[in-house]
Amino acid sequence: MSNSTAFSRARFAALIACFAATSPALAQPSTVGFDQISAGDTAWMLSSTALVLLMTIPGLALFYAGMVRKKNVLGTALQSFAITALITVLWVVVGYSLAFTPGSAFIGSLDRFLLEGMVYLKSSSQLSVSHIAPTIPESVFVMFQLTFAIITPALITGAFAERMRFGSMMVFMALWSLLVYVPVAHWVWEPGGWLAAMGALDFAGGTVVHINAGAAGLVCAWMLGPRSNFGKDAFLPYNLALTLTGASLLWVGWFGFNAGSAVAADGRAGMAMLVTQVAAATAALVWMAVEWLTRSRVTLLGACSGAVAGLVAITPASGFVNVVGALSIGLAAGLFCFWGATGLKRLLRADDSLDVFGIHGIGGLVGAILTGVFADKAIGGVDSHLGVQALGAFATLIYSGVVSFLILLLIRSTMGLRVTPDQERGGVDLALHSEQII
Repeated sequence: MSNSTAFSRARFAALIACFAATSPALAQPSTVGFDQISAGDTAWMLSSTALVLLMTIPGLALFYAGMVRKKNVLGTALQSFAITALITVLWVVVGYSLAFTPGSAFIGSLDRFLLEGMVYLKSSSQLSVSHIAPTIPESVFVMFQLTFAIITPALITGAFAERMRFGSMMVFMALWSLLVYVPVAHWVWEPGGWLAAMGALDFAGGTVVHINAGAAGLVCAWMLGPRSNFGKDAFLPYNLALTLTGASLLWVGWFGFNAGSAVAADGRAGMAMLVTQVAAATAALVWMAVEWLTRSRVTLLGACSGAVAGLVAITPASGFVNVVGALSIGLAAGLFCFWGATGLKRLLRADDSLDVFGIHGIGGLVGAILTGVFADKAIGGVDSHLGVQALGAFATLIYSGVVSFLILLLIRSTMGLRVTPDQERGGVDLALHSEQII
C-alpha cells in the first residue's frame, strides 16, 4: 500500500469517526479550581483580546472610511461600529455555543446558550474553562473568539461600500454570522468539526475569517451591482491618512489576532508574532515594487493594501511556519493580491468597492494552501497536507458564497438591498443617517 493511499484512508476514517461521534464522547467544557489557571496565559489573552477588538474599532472603521468618498465616510465607519454591537449580543446568546461546544461534525450544541454553565465562583475558588483553552477562564476565551466573530462580517462591508441600506446590512450580518461564520468556525476550530478531524490547519483564521468574508463580499458586490457611474467617474478617496492610520492599527492589532491564537504566553506565540511581522513587511514591499514596475510610482494605498495582504496570508500559517515560510508567503501574497485587486477584479466584473475579495479572499486562499507547503512539524507539532488545506479553503469558499447569495436573495425580496439612486447620489451619510462631514 502506498503512503498516499494509507494517508487518504486515515483521513477518511478520521472524518467518518467525527461524523459518528456524539457529544458525550468528546471533550467538554469543565469547571476547575483557580489554581489550574495560568496567570501568564490569562494576561496575554486579555491583552490579545483588546488588540483584536482594536482591529475593528477603530482600525477597520478608519481603514475603510478613508477610502470611500466624503459623502459616505460616516456611514461606512458606522457599519463597523454597529456590527461590533450586533455580533456581541448574538455571540453571547447563541453564537459561541454553536461554534465552540461539542455537537455534530457541522455545528455545536446549545449547552452554552446565553452562556449558561459558564461560571465564576469566588466562594469555592472555581471557574469554568473551555476544553480548547484549559489554562484561561472560559470568559476570556469567549471574549477572544468574539473579537474574531466581530471582524469577519465587518470585513464584508468593504465590498458593498457606499450603496447598501443600513437596515438590510444589519439583517444580513446577523443571519450571515449565525448561518455562515458560526458553522465554519465549528468545522475548523472545534475538535469535533469535520475539517478539524481531517487535519485542516488554520491557526488564526485564514479560512474561517478571510476566505469566508472574501467569498461573501464578492457575492454582495455581484448582488448589489456596481455603484452609479462606476468606471466612468473618478471615485476619489476622502482621506488616505485615515486609511494609513487604520492599516497601522490593523497591523499592530494583528499580533493579538495571530500570536493570541496560541492561547498561551509561550514560544509559539512569539514565533507567530515574528512571522506575522515578516510576512506583512514582505508583502508591502512586493506590492510597492509591483506598482513601481507597472505604473512607475508607489502609492500609500498600495503600501497599506500590501501590508494587509501579507497579514491575511500569514494568518492561517502563523503558528506553523518559520521565517523562511513567512518570507515566501509574504512574497506570494504581495503578488497574488495585487493581481486580485486589479486584473482578477476586472475579470470578475464586480464592483468590490474596497477589494475585499482581492485581498481577503485571495490572500486567505494563498495562505491556507501555502500552509500545507511550509508548515513545519517542529513548530506546530502536527503534519500538514496540501490536499486537506485546499479542500478546507474551497469548501468554505463555496459554502459562504452559496449561503450568502441565499440570504441576500431573501433580503432583496423582502426589505430591498440597495439605496435609491437619489440617496446614492447624495451619499449615505445624509440620506440614511442625517449626518455629514462639512
